[in-house]
Amino acid sequence: MSGIIKKKAIVLGSGPIRIGQGIEFDYASVHAVRALREAGYEAIIINNNPETVSTDFDTSDRLYFEPLTIEDVLHIIERESPIEGVVCQFGGQTAINLAKPLTDAGIPILGSSCRSIDLAEDRNLFEELLSRLGIPKPAGRAVNSTDAAVEVAAEIGYPVLVRPSYVLGGRAMEIVYDEPDLRRYMKYAADISDGAPILVDRYITGKEAEVDVIADGQGGCILPGIMEHIERAGVHSGDSMAVYPPQTIKQSTIDQMVEYATRLSEALNVIGLMNIQFVIENDQAYVIEVNPRASRTVPYLSKITGIPMVKAAMWASLGRSLADQGYKNGLHPNQPNIAVKAPVFSFSKLTGVDINLGPEMKSTGEILGIDTDFSRALYKAMVASGIDVPLKPNETALLVTLADQDKAEGLPIIRDFAALGFKLIATTGTARFLRENGLEVTTALKISEGSPNLIDLIRSREVALLINTISKDKKIEKEASLIRRASVEHSIPCLTSLDTARALHTALATRSAGEEFDVVTIDKYVEYQHA
Repeated sequence: MSGIIKKKAIVLGSGPIRIGQGIEFDYASVHAVRALREAGYEAIIINNNPETVSTDFDTSDRLYFEPLTIEDVLHIIERESPIEGVVCQFGGQTAINLAKPLTDAGIPILGSSCRSIDLAEDRNLFEELLSRLGIPKPAGRAVNSTDAAVEVAAEIGYPVLVRPSYVLGGRAMEIVYDEPDLRRYMKYAADISDGAPILVDRYITGKEAEVDVIADGQGGCILPGIMEHIERAGVHSGDSMAVYPPQTIKQSTIDQMVEYATRLSEALNVIGLMNIQFVIENDQAYVIEVNPRASRTVPYLSKITGIPMVKAAMWASLGRSLADQGYKNGLHPNQPNIAVKAPVFSFSKLTGVDINLGPEMKSTGEILGIDTDFSRALYKAMVASGIDVPLKPNETALLVTLADQDKAEGLPIIRDFAALGFKLIATTGTARFLRENGLEVTTALKISEGSPNLIDLIRSREVALLINTISKDKKIEKEASLIRRASVEHSIPCLTSLDTARALHTALATRSAGEEFDVVTIDKYVEYQHA
């Protein structure tokens, strides 16, 4: 008796792991394969990274350990034909970039079409779509020359956020504060962009949030959850801490994000997953960008909410509606547990990298802290990510050096650390400011002022934590980068964002109060929320 011939589908992985494209896409690829096999398909993986689960011998029906280039993929398709189609949306930017050449070659794409992907990723097309839908975005345009960039920046006002299109992990993304820096950036970006337009946007210093959307192209659209970033706009989403459900975003703003996401999924004809990033200013949500694929938050929201997001998206891509899968349209109800995502960095191994956080992604991993209380979840996340500061009243020292523009905002945060029992040490200008505001501070010398100086304090481990915000003065920053580097080499946590410092204080205050922490498996937390 001959066996039943199964339909075949090919899943594209993400290739070699790099900053901005990591284990989250391997997670998505593996779960896509499982969903395909559960639906009765023969699932084939193309990926060439031996360190991933997707390339394990027993993950798929067949593995092609080949480069993710159009030539190699087409050769494999020829060998495997006939196939139902290729799945691009779970392998990150590497896989999604192959959608157009595959479509041009007549290969069917399972999920969002090449046209949908282009609408989301082509800046001019996307801006036209947003304008037509009446969805706000930060002012700005795509440009192809330095003069055009200068013209746009003059029109919308500095600072501006500049970045090449079609890149991963915020590569070559910068906040630019004046015309000379913008001209310098455009010369550099020309080498990175490979002819693609450069995006010039007004930099909004608001709160960021992101949402993952699952749509079926048949009127079904669900939002498993919204993640609120703890660091404000300007820090790459992969380097930001984020919390689910949102803790400070108003319901009216959440309603805006849900409405915009639903309208965008319909207009783009999304089938499968889509990630939308927002920036919020004065309770108004603005769309920063849309990624028509799985994102790094998918594994987190899947675990937190109990919704198998990749499976739902994969089955939608095969034609099964979300309603048939048992899902109701709209935002999934918030779960009672609080979950905090925190980045993990490898600065001790990446010796040439400055540890200051900005628009370009630097983290090499992420972790999850979960509890029934925000501060406890925050504490778990920070300890797991390597920020574990000992609390010894009147013994633990905090070294502070604040840029002029951050002094007023930083004052209450530093005052809170002092209230926890931290001894304060600061550079001359910061120390003077803190004393003028009633705090007891020891002054430390800068590197250029002699010895013992800041680096000597770090090397002698006289401090347990460093807070160093980024200055716009390049001379100051040159010395500050040496201080930050020394903190890494001596395993002393260094924070360059006041938002992160505020979060750390919240976490430490919980520990100082002697609160008990439950440690259970994530399955138990999901059980609790559905009990």
